[in-house]
Amino acid sequence: MQIGLIGCGNMARALARGWARPVLCADPLAERAKALAQETGGEALSSNAEVAKRADVVVLCHKPAQLRGVAEEVAPHAKAVASILAATPLPALKAAYPDRPVYRFMPSLPVEVRQGALVQAADAPQVAEVDKAVHELFAELGTLVTLPDAQVDVAMGLMSCGPAYVALVAEAQVDAGVRHGIAAAQAAALVTQTLAGTAELLRRRDYDTLAVRREVASPGGLTARGLDALEQGGLRGAFSDAMDAVLRPAP
Repeated sequence: MQIGLIGCGNMARALARGWARPVLCADPLAERAKALAQETGGEALSSNAEVAKRADVVVLCHKPAQLRGVAEEVAPHAKAVASILAATPLPALKAAYPDRPVYRFMPSLPVEVRQGALVQAADAPQVAEVDKAVHELFAELGTLVTLPDAQVDVAMGLMSCGPAYVALVAEAQVDAGVRHGIAAAQAAALVTQTLAGTAELLRRRDYDTLAVRREVASPGGLTARGLDALEQGGLRGAFSDAMDAVLRPAP
């Protein structure tokens, strides 16, 4: 399946690296498209329409506000369309791209290393062989979960925004270690491996976060004291506020 990318920003680049195959691409910044094409062994094209003519599936990676303008160029030529546009529900996508298979996905940055969390908006069957091919294409990149269209933006607050939150948590832990005398590089290695190992442990424990916490935190012990400090510091409330901020309509 020949992939065509409309837009060559950070998430488009992560997708292309995860797929590890030549892509067709176009971007208002020609040098950015050229760099991505060179990296993947693909081809940077002069227009969105040219990408649509040659691709089996067009992946929309541009800014959401550009939906209509891009669709005017792409819709007459696209065979199938997959969108990763934030806050752009399926009905809006289908209105912009009528009479062709249209899919909505929300990926996270770790798709670059095929360890992403991805969401696909649930929809009625369209063209069976295309449905299957597009689903499998995105499933290559990590864990793909299907949710109702109305819940995709909520999921975005968990997994698409999540790598930045996790990076901030890691940074805060490293800073705490450095403050008490551990070299930054050593602290970063310890924290990063702890995050990776804990993620795998949670998978093996069927995502039972309470069980993992209980295994680590003895009553009245050091970890319990640390957890209490995090709770007192408002960790849960901060993540709740972050979700509210993500879902709040833009001014």
